[in-house]
Amino acid sequence: MARCIFHIDLDAFFVSAEEVLNPELKGKPVIVGGDPKCRGVVASASYEARTYGIRAGMPLAKARCLCPQAIFIRSHFPLYKDNSDKFIKILGAFSPHIEPLGLDEAYLDVTGYEEPYGSPEKLALAIKQRINKELNITASVGIATCKVIAKIASDLSKPDGLLEIVPGEEQSFLNPLPIAILPGVGKKTEQALNDMGITTIRELARLPLDTIKGQFGATGAVLYSYARGIDDRKVEMPGESKSISQELTFVRDTLDRKFIEANLHSLCQEVCQDLCRQNKRAKCIAIKLRYADFKTVTRQVTLKEASDVTRVVFTTTQQLLIKALTQQKKPVRLIGIRISSLVCKGKQLPMFDSGTKKPEHLDKAIDKIRSKYGSSAIQTGNGSSSKGNQGKF
Repeated sequence: MARCIFHIDLDAFFVSAEEVLNPELKGKPVIVGGDPKCRGVVASASYEARTYGIRAGMPLAKARCLCPQAIFIRSHFPLYKDNSDKFIKILGAFSPHIEPLGLDEAYLDVTGYEEPYGSPEKLALAIKQRINKELNITASVGIATCKVIAKIASDLSKPDGLLEIVPGEEQSFLNPLPIAILPGVGKKTEQALNDMGITTIRELARLPLDTIKGQFGATGAVLYSYARGIDDRKVEMPGESKSISQELTFVRDTLDRKFIEANLHSLCQEVCQDLCRQNKRAKCIAIKLRYADFKTVTRQVTLKEASDVTRVVFTTTQQLLIKALTQQKKPVRLIGIRISSLVCKGKQLPMFDSGTKKPEHLDKAIDKIRSKYGSSAIQTGNGSSSKGNQGKF
């Protein structure tokens, strides 16, 4: 039996979530990411904004130049995370074989689960209808025998579309498409293939395997398989996180150590909340600094004992920060933190040391309040308001 793989993608997800809260945004060029007068990039753009050439990852300042009349909105990640959790729960009602990809898309292996609906298309329509009913957000679905073709199909069907590539039609579907649409082909790879006279997937599929492997190594072998519609990857939940990171780009370069430390403390709170949710502790802690001249440095230390306590993580990163600022007295553009060497909880506590649990209990109490009322509901003494754009290390 041929596999039946869905790729489901929520359309302009961040913007769609904002439109549910404020229906007046619908039909207008909307950009989620922040104030265009400040540093930052586009996190999501409505399809009306995309007609002006605006894309995710584009600097906000450039987006404003392309579309001055656009409505710019700050990101509200608790809202998106809540919608994402509901999205995955909906998919779980149709098949247990789910592979989330970020907040707004997922693979779903529905092999055998489509039979009660009569066809894969009818099952996909049922999923789309339920997402729209419960989230008031549209989704696009690609259906194929493997992940790579399902992904391409959903991309081509957006917005609010459905495209099924029936078994046996994979190669004819892929052949005329530009190589840039193939997952794994970035700008540099596309240019290198163009230099070889390759512009379509058909031309890539006809290359000798040795030729493409000689040019791109192991990546070339993967692209060769994809171009022929071959992808044996299973749909499965991602493995456990090996590290957790957060970073923040400041609105203005700064040498204000107290300001940098306050923002560093906020990042420490974020990663420690993630640690607690995963029931993990971290032993390796690192910070990243990017200066005004874009020079980037990292500093790392290994703790004697793994921890998930904000006070411990912040004290450690604060020491690394002070050392780095002493060595390089230049304005800072970005600050980041990464914790790794994660271990499961289970440490035996000293018999009479009741004080060791107090910081941990405090972190848990703060986390519960923020989960219910939002990340700004409670701040600690070090956590003065951050001024920048947050992301991953």
